[in-house]
Amino acid sequence: MPRTGPRPLPLLAALSAGTLLLTACGSGGTGPAADSASATPVQGGSLTYATDVEPISFDIHVSQQDITGAIQRNVFDSLVHQDAKGEFQPWLATKWEIGPDLKSYTFTLRDGVKFTDGTPFDAEAVKLNFDRIVAKETKSQYAASLLGPYTGTQVVDPHTVKVTFSEPFAPFLQAASTAYLGFYSPKAIKENGAKLGAGGPADVGTGPFVFTAYTKGQSAQFSRNPDYNWAPADAAHQGPAYLDKLTIRFLTEDSVRLGALTSGQVQVAEPIPPASVKTVQGDPKIKLLSTDAPGANYALVLNTSKAPLDDPNVRKAVQRGIDLDTDVKSVYFGVYKRAWSPISPTTPDYDKSLENSWPHDKAAAEKALDAAGWTTRDDAGYRTKNGQRLTLEWPLPPAEFVREQRETLGQAIQADLKKIGIEVTRPRLDIGTYIKNVYGGQEHIADYSWARFDPDVLRLYFNSASQPAKGGQNATFYKDAQLDEWTNTGKTTFDKVVRKDLYTKTQQRAIDLALIVPLYVRTAVVGQSAQVHGLTADPNTWLNFHDAWLGQ
Repeated sequence: MPRTGPRPLPLLAALSAGTLLLTACGSGGTGPAADSASATPVQGGSLTYATDVEPISFDIHVSQQDITGAIQRNVFDSLVHQDAKGEFQPWLATKWEIGPDLKSYTFTLRDGVKFTDGTPFDAEAVKLNFDRIVAKETKSQYAASLLGPYTGTQVVDPHTVKVTFSEPFAPFLQAASTAYLGFYSPKAIKENGAKLGAGGPADVGTGPFVFTAYTKGQSAQFSRNPDYNWAPADAAHQGPAYLDKLTIRFLTEDSVRLGALTSGQVQVAEPIPPASVKTVQGDPKIKLLSTDAPGANYALVLNTSKAPLDDPNVRKAVQRGIDLDTDVKSVYFGVYKRAWSPISPTTPDYDKSLENSWPHDKAAAEKALDAAGWTTRDDAGYRTKNGQRLTLEWPLPPAEFVREQRETLGQAIQADLKKIGIEVTRPRLDIGTYIKNVYGGQEHIADYSWARFDPDVLRLYFNSASQPAKGGQNATFYKDAQLDEWTNTGKTTFDKVVRKDLYTKTQQRAIDLALIVPLYVRTAVVGQSAQVHGLTADPNTWLNFHDAWLGQ
């Protein structure tokens, strides 16, 4: 699930996900679990949540953007629920059986669940949705990869469904807990299948809220589903949401979004810019909640199929020539930490041994460039070889898709690489051209992060079968037998010891081959009015408004 520029497009920038529960770090904050337990929830009211990115598409089966999943989580439920410990609990499925060869998952579905248009949720609905995801005409950019080697769904009876795969596929349960494998009403697919990306009333799910209206560039509005009574067991309450209405406003400017929160125009805002965190902490009317994001860190992904990055020495020079400690600290004021691994410390099987293993080393970077034959410099100080300047193109998407001061960080990186003689150009492209170029392997560098509470994200990033042109996320375009073997084996087992070994080796090799330059570990920082209670986040840092309520 994808943030770079936008909250993902796959290669745009996957929005980072978050860990498990928000923890208070502001004055007066006691954490959502504590405040909801110390007061009686109040029914009713309208809450407004401001975020910094607007979805390009609201279709959960098509979009790779993390913001799509975050918003649509309020409308769409999943077969299973991943709890704060990363364990899987019943949701729309009451139980499941996994085939001994890990090639099939049989789910018993909850009785009495209905879509908000009155259509019953049943085995046929599961089959229709999963088949829609993998259909070529859907053009899924992410959900199809979550279904992996999917071969079909069998309707055993109205409340039993068997999902099958051509090979063992252990990551399926985690994938099935995400909004991207959520379920549209069969009626909605039949009548509005081509219009689901537009959002609004056409988006019909089984969730706690109904998508009632959407005004492009401004807001999305949701109303309470009065019939909702099938929240996961660890929800703070069963039954309909407390809120009557949820409004999501798209405020891309940090100052505008923060001003809306401090003035009371909105009750929840995300993200709080790192430069403003200390100021907000001093405001008694606001609780500041932060969550470290699991999944793939925000990183530079180096296209090894395009010269000069086909030379490992040039890639190593890029990796070691950036002063990340200084750059990340100066841009993010210590709120975000510099990254060492492709995945974040809160992701299962994170390899802590990579920390401090590849520090900034200007001398080593220059030595690598010498070894690659870039030994002369032009009048501007850039390295040359055979009369050609060492230039790398790292495109920018439209400004509305660039979040978290990433353009500022990019300028610092450009300056660092100039010191060792590498020119980095940053043309701003329209979103269509940006996606086309990055997916097509026409750019030297892509930048994105990916929210997922599972180390299988490493397979999406580094397995050669995860081709961007087919909905994959491997913008390194590198084919490595060991990375393929390790990540392929990782998806075939639940054995924690085996998985840790495989994913540790994968992280180390990706760094050793300089396929990627992890930049920072994102911390989701949410500001909420002291009036807001019961707000929590799932393992992807997506906010849960089902249990949220407004007090005094």
